[in-house]
Amino acid sequence: MLDIVVPVMGESVAEGSIGSWSKKAGDAVKKDEILVEIETDKVALEVVAPADGVLAEILATDGATVTPGMVIGRVEAGAAGAAAKPAVVSMPTPAAAPAPVAAPTAAPTAAHDPMPSAARALETAGVAASAVTGSGKDGRITKGDALAAVAALAAAPAPVVAAPSAPRALGAREERVKMTRLRQTIARRLKDAQNTAAMLTTFNEVDMTNVMAVRNKYKDIFEKKHGAKLGFMSFFVKACLVALKDVPAVNAEIDGTDIIYKNFYDIGVAVGTEKGLVVPVLRHAEDLGLAGIEKGIADLGKKARDGALSIDDMQGGTFTISNGGVYGSLMSTPILNAPQSGILGMHKIQDRPMVVGGQIVVRPMMYLALSYDHRIVDGKEAVTFLVRVKECLEDPERMLLDI
Repeated sequence: MLDIVVPVMGESVAEGSIGSWSKKAGDAVKKDEILVEIETDKVALEVVAPADGVLAEILATDGATVTPGMVIGRVEAGAAGAAAKPAVVSMPTPAAAPAPVAAPTAAPTAAHDPMPSAARALETAGVAASAVTGSGKDGRITKGDALAAVAALAAAPAPVVAAPSAPRALGAREERVKMTRLRQTIARRLKDAQNTAAMLTTFNEVDMTNVMAVRNKYKDIFEKKHGAKLGFMSFFVKACLVALKDVPAVNAEIDGTDIIYKNFYDIGVAVGTEKGLVVPVLRHAEDLGLAGIEKGIADLGKKARDGALSIDDMQGGTFTISNGGVYGSLMSTPILNAPQSGILGMHKIQDRPMVVGGQIVVRPMMYLALSYDHRIVDGKEAVTFLVRVKECLEDPERMLLDI
């Protein structure tokens, strides 16, 4: 009998919650087949079968709190099939007539059988698993498949007959839903940041004309050479790196009565997912060119949307960039990602009348917001940081040439 053990969840993550088991006690399983997801404060961890055989026992049911090293189930290696050892199954299943023939040694995953995270996404959107083509092992539906199907459904014309997919009482005016562990953590961390830091926000605006011109001129050549799209985020990361080096307090943190200045630049990039906001980290951004930054951000964004971020992807970070502009936000005051001392908020690019050389002209403008911990960053430093970012973006050639 082999134990199914909760894996190490990462630094500072002490516990998680059982999602939903993809198998029942007594079912045949294959080695490395995903059996259950464990939701932690930061990411969802997949737990796989340790060997071919039968899922003999489930010791932690859906929603149970578990810790690293805890045994949550057992697999009987090499067992013949689901009906081979009914006596040792700790979770009783409905009685069934004996099968006339022995079950196969391993049952393949049914096509359209979604992974737990994919099943939740489909259930929330009211999409039937049978309508989704799986790209996972043995045709299993991954979270990415589910999100793509939901997005396609949202883009399609509304059907003539529309009935609510989820059961709900007629005339119900409210619905109570338990917060996910990730949402609870987001709520706690954001409130802790407000309660702990002396948080303040300063604003500026940037004329995006020159950045847009550079991007439009080189985007096709860039994509052809590097295999990545040239977006605005890489320019903002580069501009922030220049500003962080000029104003090191924004790249520092407070530890008790000490200030820790970071001599490296791990940039967190806020990404919205169906479960909430996550901030994966682009490591050592100072060593990357525009192509490396774009590829790194694209990879982290895809992993976030597919629910495939690891604990390592989420930990650390010395400064964060959040782009509310993708949702149409014109201005906001972002909340610090503790224990960091600064976060830059990007916003929607909007044509506005500006006075240039004594003439009123229309320019593509973006408001920038820097929220900072006033305990460590002075107002002068915060304004200097934002002005440096503005200067770099309005004259991108000088920034890229490091002059």
